[in-house]
Amino acid sequence: MEPMSKTERIDAALAGDRRSLSRLLTAVENRTSLAETALRRLYPLAGRAQLIGITGPPGAGKSTLVAALIAELRRAGRPVAVVAVDPSSPITGGAVLGDRVRMQAYAADDGVFIRSMASRGHSGGLSSATTAAAAVFDAAGFDVVLIETVGTGQSEVEVAATADTTVVVEAPEMGDEIQAIKAGLLEVADIIVVNKGDRPGAHRTASQLHAMLADTPRDARPRGRPTPKHPEVLVTTAATGQGVAELLAAIDRHRSVARDADGDSVRLKRAEAQVWAVLVDRLHERVRSLEGAQDPRAVGADAACEKPAAAGELLRAVASHDVDPYAAADAILDRLIHGGSTP
Repeated sequence: MEPMSKTERIDAALAGDRRSLSRLLTAVENRTSLAETALRRLYPLAGRAQLIGITGPPGAGKSTLVAALIAELRRAGRPVAVVAVDPSSPITGGAVLGDRVRMQAYAADDGVFIRSMASRGHSGGLSSATTAAAAVFDAAGFDVVLIETVGTGQSEVEVAATADTTVVVEAPEMGDEIQAIKAGLLEVADIIVVNKGDRPGAHRTASQLHAMLADTPRDARPRGRPTPKHPEVLVTTAATGQGVAELLAAIDRHRSVARDADGDSVRLKRAEAQVWAVLVDRLHERVRSLEGAQDPRAVGADAACEKPAAAGELLRAVASHDVDPYAAADAILDRLIHGGSTP
């Protein structure tokens, strides 16, 4: 059997072939030529799915809550995809795949597709390919895309630029309400969930969070910062499903209100994040492609060189402190802009 062409692979994924969809997502994660070809075609077909970000500190029960949301969505007959961003192995760069293990109960359900992706050192709690993967699921007909972040607790706010609704998950009596403030999570939360509601102190934690948010006036912000959100605070016990139906109803309410109130702003932020991600990837590719030039020591602190050195040489020069990083960056940009031509 001959291998599929790019067009055939994309057509098969759109037609519901799970193997083709999986290979397409692998291409997106690895940023291959198939990924770009696919996204150029699929992006105009996307824009209908509900993107829900699930974030919060480790141990709050995010994966269990995602599994409970899948169950609730499937009871309603809604197809759902999950992008579970796992920490990368420092050796291989691959994902741990812990989230996929927890959700094996849905492996045979054609209305569910779960994809674990490696963060690969991306600092915002998301893989840089996450938004692209969500667009693929969207175009493939999934009504809801759940995006679960790594859960480092400090840099999870990037999910707000990707999701229509950001759900911050906290655990009771663990000081997580203070951790959430330090991490800036309350600033991006559309809904706050105190999970493990069967534990002592869960409702007290929810009350404390609600009081903290109620005491924050809408105009109490530095100039230029967005207006603070006043999210709903809910209590769930994901392990038993208690409160999950109410959470899903709150998510749907938020989507309806946000679409009318600030839907354009959310879409613009998402577009900005996507375009910058592509630009950064393009710049990385261009920089890596730069080849030999003048001795890097010709680049002084004033960046006065006639022909910028190659990227690898400049990096070695910075490592040996012969060149400062600012001059090296300027030289690389100059070479990119002028194509390496001598002024």
